[in-house]
Amino acid sequence: MRTEQKHQAGVILALDTSTASMAAAIVSENEVLAEIQSLAERNHSVHVVSHIKDMLQNSGITETDIEAIAVGNGPGSYTGMRIAVSVAKTLAWVWEKPLVGVSSLEAIAYGAWHQQLGAQAKETRAVGDGEHWVIPIMDARRGQVYSSCFSMTNHAKWSRWSEDGVRLMKDFVEQLKERLAELPEGAVQSISLVGDLSLHEPGAARLQEIGDSAGVTVRLQPFVQEGKWIAELGRKRLEAGLTENPHTFIPNYTQLTEAEVVWKAKQEGGAKV
Repeated sequence: MRTEQKHQAGVILALDTSTASMAAAIVSENEVLAEIQSLAERNHSVHVVSHIKDMLQNSGITETDIEAIAVGNGPGSYTGMRIAVSVAKTLAWVWEKPLVGVSSLEAIAYGAWHQQLGAQAKETRAVGDGEHWVIPIMDARRGQVYSSCFSMTNHAKWSRWSEDGVRLMKDFVEQLKERLAELPEGAVQSISLVGDLSLHEPGAARLQEIGDSAGVTVRLQPFVQEGKWIAELGRKRLEAGLTENPHTFIPNYTQLTEAEVVWKAKQEGGAKV
C-alpha cells in the first residue's frame, strides 16, 4: 500500500539487486557519501548487509542520520530483486524510516542519460526541439528483455511513455520502428539503447539500421546499475509523497517465475518448459 505523505529527505540509503550488479549508495542531497557496486549476483544475499555496514562506517553515517530508504523494485532477477526489497523493508521498519520503490529500469535509463549520454546529447540540443528516447533493457532469457521507454526533451523534461514489461527483443525493436514512423520528421532526435546489451546485439544492430533509415542517431550504451540514481529518483518520489508500506510492499515481478510456468504447463497438459 502506498501512502501520500510528502518528505524532504536529506540523507538517503539506496540499494538495488535486480541485476547481476548489487548497487548501493548513501547520498546527501547531490553528494554521494558512499557507493558500492558488486558484480556477484549469486552472492547478493550474503554480502548486501555487510556492504551497507561498510558504507555507513566509511561515510561516518549512522542509521539515525539516514532519513529515507530507496530501493530498486525491479523488474529483473526474481531472486535478486527480492533480496534488496526484503532488506529495505526490514531497515525501513526497524529504523522507522520512509520507504520508496524505484523502477530499476528507470534508474538504468536515468543514470545512463545523465552520466554517460548527457555530454553527447548536448551536441544535439541546439538543433530542433525533438525528443531523445532512452530505452533501457535487461536480459530476461529466451530472446526476451525487461524493457521500458523514456524521453528527455531539450527543455530537460524527463517522462515515461512505456511501462516496464517483458518483451521479445526482435518484436520490441519493430514496435519502436512503428512508433517512430508515426511521428513527424524531427520529432525524435536520438535513441539511446542502454543497459545490458551483450546478449542482444542483433536487436541493437537492427535498431541502428532503423535509425539510419529515419535520420535518427541511435547510440548503444552499455550501463551497469548505480545506487546514486536509485537515490535521486527515490528523492523525487519522496518529495511527491509516494512512499510505501514496508509490511505490504512487493517487487515488480512482471512475469511468472520459471517454476510457475512449468506448473501452469502441466496443469494445461502442455509440453515441458
